[in-house]
Amino acid sequence: MGRGGGAGVGAGVANAAGAGLLWGMIFVVPLLLPHYPGIVLSFGRYLAFGLIAAVLALFALPALRSLQRADWLEALKLSLVGNIIYYATLASAIQLAGAPVPTLLIGTLPVVIAVTSNLLQRGTGQVAWRHLAPALMAILSGLACVNMKEVMALSAGTSSRSVDAYAFGVLLALIAVASWTWYPIRNGAWLKANPGHTSATWATAQGLTTLPLALLGFLLLAMGQSLTGKEWLAFPLGPTPVFFVGLMLAIGFGASWLGTLLWNRASQLLPTSLSGQLIVFETLAALVYVFVWYRRAPTALELTGITLLIGGVVLGVRAFQQARQ
Repeated sequence: MGRGGGAGVGAGVANAAGAGLLWGMIFVVPLLLPHYPGIVLSFGRYLAFGLIAAVLALFALPALRSLQRADWLEALKLSLVGNIIYYATLASAIQLAGAPVPTLLIGTLPVVIAVTSNLLQRGTGQVAWRHLAPALMAILSGLACVNMKEVMALSAGTSSRSVDAYAFGVLLALIAVASWTWYPIRNGAWLKANPGHTSATWATAQGLTTLPLALLGFLLLAMGQSLTGKEWLAFPLGPTPVFFVGLMLAIGFGASWLGTLLWNRASQLLPTSLSGQLIVFETLAALVYVFVWYRRAPTALELTGITLLIGGVVLGVRAFQQARQ
């Protein structure tokens, strides 16, 4: 059946849901490994992904050899910002501010990326801001609702976190959003400028460049501990090495490789008007995992905020898709 057919749509939605379930794992890992700093979780995840990419590279050597020095430098920049910095700041934000707010901030990315692209465009292709206003208002209202519970607890002195830790966590989450706003715009520009290279080759190249970055990161952390005499982590694998390695392999393979593969398949099977909205599967999966870990249901205020934010993201994606039709 064709791209818009029932069977194709069903398979596409199933693939998108599978990608969301896998991507949602990265939001609960910082809670499962609270004694590991976010930067260590990032290095661990992308060390695992880099090793997987090294195996995949064996099957793509001719295509990889055709990349120029400038291409490898671009891949290195994208890996540093879109992989290492993104997950280090996100994982740290979750540990400092709790999971719901950083998760929902990341959930705004489809609209944030589109709005940023809208700002960068001149003349043709722009979407009128009045068409985006309902979506942006819903997103801001949703974030305010989810923040309200923790802000009230901080004000009453009943929160398990300090005001400084919470504020720094939110700041790190915003840096994560900025990192992954820059990444797809820059990555998309490279792919458009280099149509002779496939997205699979480019993804493998980025995976390969994360490997030395992660190894160098672990080395610098070890040197920092040695020079300062302050132990941030029991090297090389921390206090629960088997659990740490298992989770890093799980998200390195599941979230970084298999999740992307499923999403690419979904994008091929589904009309663009639908696939863009299904990114909310990641946010929903992450929230389910997080609240299961917390062993509680979301409060009425949190549920209202989650509904508003997801509705705002869907409205925003539709506004951009309608403008392109």
